[in-house]
Amino acid sequence: MIYKSALAIALLLSPSAILCQTEGGTLPAETPLALRIDQHLPMRNGQPVRARLIYPIYGNDKLLLPNDTIVTGTVVELRSDRSRRIRAVMGGDFTPFHKPVVHFTSFVLADGTTLPFTSGDAIDGAPIFRAIATPPAKGGFIRRQFDGLLTVVRSDIAIVTGPEKVDRFVQFIYSQIPYHPERIEKGTAWTIETAHSVEIPAEPPPQAPVAADPKKRHFWEEPLPPVEPARTDTGSWIVQANLDEPLSSETSKEGQAIQAIVAEPIFNADHTIAIPQGSTLIGAVTRAKPARKFGRTGVLTFNFRQLQVPHEEARTIETRLTGADSPRDIALNSEGQAKSKPQDKITLPIILALMASRPLDQDHHDSADAGNGLGKNAVGGAAGLGLVGTVIGLTGVSPNVAAGIGYYGAARAFYYRWIAKGQKIDFAKNTRIVVETTPRRSAPIKPDTQR
Repeated sequence: MIYKSALAIALLLSPSAILCQTEGGTLPAETPLALRIDQHLPMRNGQPVRARLIYPIYGNDKLLLPNDTIVTGTVVELRSDRSRRIRAVMGGDFTPFHKPVVHFTSFVLADGTTLPFTSGDAIDGAPIFRAIATPPAKGGFIRRQFDGLLTVVRSDIAIVTGPEKVDRFVQFIYSQIPYHPERIEKGTAWTIETAHSVEIPAEPPPQAPVAADPKKRHFWEEPLPPVEPARTDTGSWIVQANLDEPLSSETSKEGQAIQAIVAEPIFNADHTIAIPQGSTLIGAVTRAKPARKFGRTGVLTFNFRQLQVPHEEARTIETRLTGADSPRDIALNSEGQAKSKPQDKITLPIILALMASRPLDQDHHDSADAGNGLGKNAVGGAAGLGLVGTVIGLTGVSPNVAAGIGYYGAARAFYYRWIAKGQKIDFAKNTRIVVETTPRRSAPIKPDTQR
């Protein structure tokens, strides 16, 4: 559901990708391409990869490649995912997890034409979540706590009611097995840069997607984020841009200068260009707070104060971050501050603790109900080490040993949710952001020529 919502937003925020045919032109070198796969793939060397562009690509203010353009490549290497391996072994999973290295080599146009290109290897693939700034919070402390709890409840319910729930159940069963197949998850995304310019031929307009009938949404479902137009009634612009450098709550400093490159042109009502593609947003980090122990997450806030249009004097602007992509599920408040979404820290530790206590919930039994005792031991062992713990429980170990294994699992869940360092906020280079810009009435900031 998250991926579909993000794709819908990308389509609606880029109406020119639907209404205009591509005119053809030169795709410049170092153009960032955000790609995503729409199916699960085996984790193996030499595996063909068929991805799609998440966003349309422009050159000289002309649409060159619409979103959903197919990009093909191959897995060229499997690298060890050491941190995931260590954490999995602690839970009884001995699968040698890997990270795929993918090399993308060609575009496949709508008419089937294949255009080769060169880029660097795509390494850190991860699902992309689109965070949308929420309206200003209403009510006081109690209302904010209630809203956070509702977010947690919706996330828990979505696990068993959302799309592909059967697949999630199968993957859960796999996670309980000491060794299981790996795969590249559906929705995994990479951002690469072209190594050289590519000539793109003109194409007919892409077929407009058929609008689905809106369905009634229940209170436990995540509300659909608002879709903002390219221009508001107040004269402000909704601008999509790519960050020029990585930002992180762990390493960025307050006052650090930042830039973002406008990825899509903004047009006036008469279709003249208001903000050309390739313009630069210039700003700074206004707050950076690293993640800390006891689950305290990182915080990152940044904004832009100038717009540099090529061959023009810098304009002074007011901005507000209204959207951003991230490999982690983060939230933006009404001021554009990025932090992690509220997490469920209670349900899983309690469930595991209840499972761990089952071996102790038995009397000294005779052979007639020994099987019942073994079953309780198996439940306790499963809470700590999955299938490995279940087998240990069925071997006839004492209830105390089985319960100990289960409480070990509950303690691990409690540690990662309550004691370990919280989630950091990271934005990689070329991360797509959405900002609302409003021109100030003051004069543009001019460079200091007396230094």
